[in-house]
Amino acid sequence: MTVEDWFLSTGERANPISELPAWADGNLAEPLIHGAAYFDRLVREVEALEAGDHLFFTDWRGDPDQRMRPDGPTVAQLFARAAQRGVVVKGLIWRSHLDTLAYSEAENRDLSETISAAGGEVLLDQRVRRGGSHHQKLVVLRRPGHPERDVAFAGGIDLCHSRRDDATHRGDPQAVQMSPRYGPHPPWHDVQLAVRGPVVGALDTVFRERWTDPMPLDSENPMAYLRDRLRGADLRPDPLPEQPPDPPPCGPHHVQVLRTYPAVRPRYSFAPDGERTVARGYTKAVRRARRLIYVEDQYLWSKEVAELFAGALRRHPELHLVAVVPRFPDVDGRLALPPNMVGREQALALCQQAAADRVHVFDVENHDGGPVYVHAKVCVVDDVWASVGSDNFNRRSWTHDSELSCAVLDGTRDERAPVDPAGLGDGARTFARDLRLRLWREHLDRPDDGSADDDLLDPADAVAAITAAADALQDWYDRGRVGPRPPGRLRPHRPERLAWYTRAWALPAYRLVYDPDGRPLRARLAGRW
Repeated sequence: MTVEDWFLSTGERANPISELPAWADGNLAEPLIHGAAYFDRLVREVEALEAGDHLFFTDWRGDPDQRMRPDGPTVAQLFARAAQRGVVVKGLIWRSHLDTLAYSEAENRDLSETISAAGGEVLLDQRVRRGGSHHQKLVVLRRPGHPERDVAFAGGIDLCHSRRDDATHRGDPQAVQMSPRYGPHPPWHDVQLAVRGPVVGALDTVFRERWTDPMPLDSENPMAYLRDRLRGADLRPDPLPEQPPDPPPCGPHHVQVLRTYPAVRPRYSFAPDGERTVARGYTKAVRRARRLIYVEDQYLWSKEVAELFAGALRRHPELHLVAVVPRFPDVDGRLALPPNMVGREQALALCQQAAADRVHVFDVENHDGGPVYVHAKVCVVDDVWASVGSDNFNRRSWTHDSELSCAVLDGTRDERAPVDPAGLGDGARTFARDLRLRLWREHLDRPDDGSADDDLLDPADAVAAITAAADALQDWYDRGRVGPRPPGRLRPHRPERLAWYTRAWALPAYRLVYDPDGRPLRARLAGRW
């Protein structure tokens, strides 16, 4: 196996303007499962920064009062104190839609102004397609005097309410408003990646390309620009300090940074035709799958994405698709709910038509039976290739919004049998297999030490085990919850079926508003990413 068997080459990335490398070798990647673990680590790393160090971040939503630990600090306090110590703090937060539409315009603005008042510079960024968003969740910490301590965090976890949950899934005391089916403190499942090594330099470049792009920050919304001028908002990013050299190699992980940027006018200086390496990277990895694709995703919709999975299932009769999704959409209501449901219904139907007995979709609950909102964006292919990012498995994330994901290929082979589950000579890799097993142990109530992993290693055995556990829990509910509750937190996903007349209006609304296409016209017509 070569790295290029799994990762996109420079030519396959199809964005020669960007300074981002095809991939970086010699890294150490660590999954941080749950917001509580990520926030705790972030506090530790930020509080260690000194004058002259760099703290760069991008975010979709930032709540200034979100507590990073039970007793604080808040997001605003953590970053503002860093700026007051002389750390160079720079941030790009999406200029959100209005709070009246259940978004975070006021919160994002408040975080920007609080950190900027402390000496940092945080800008509201609306350089997106109409109706789009900046969805990247990235923090880059550089120590020019100690590059071996550089670290970056990328994944699915925003610096905002509802994210600070843990393995008990009791929810964050500071909650966002969601569908009432999730209760007043929605349980939240999410994953972030901490990386060290040369890839930190690549993620630094991701931030710098956006920061230095000459497109006006409010190019998509003239009214927002006018409001900003009246408020005296900062609309011109100040120069960044010189970019330090990449950190030294420190581990066995090859990491490829995957991104989505739409085709916009005026064009991004670093992606004139947009960038769709998220879609291209997943496509290349999924086409190499032979035994098991494991996905955790907030949405898992879009016919184009589903057809990628369906094609792989048709070509390889031993391949299974296992997906963990939310039990219910995060929104409710007669107008918002059906478009959220119809896309997944359509996507899962395509996969099941290809191989009904090899598509296994589950949702998660806590031990009280409350549904857990799955916000993670994770994919593991044949225990070889793994990714953690901000991008969902839908057309919006693959073409329309800005997204950021890290794909990891471990140079260390996993010696647990089967050592080569796909039979291609690639060999199982420690990072990918460990990530899948850590997630499955939690979902199945298995010991954290791996002492009960024997039936989770071989793909066929693993699918049988996870299916049996979910079926046993569902059967317990079907029998009126008589007797002890079976172990595990997964149940077979059984979405509500929409009436034909609801689907008639929900489907076009879903395609046009909820899952739009951000590709150039030529790419759309050719059906390529």
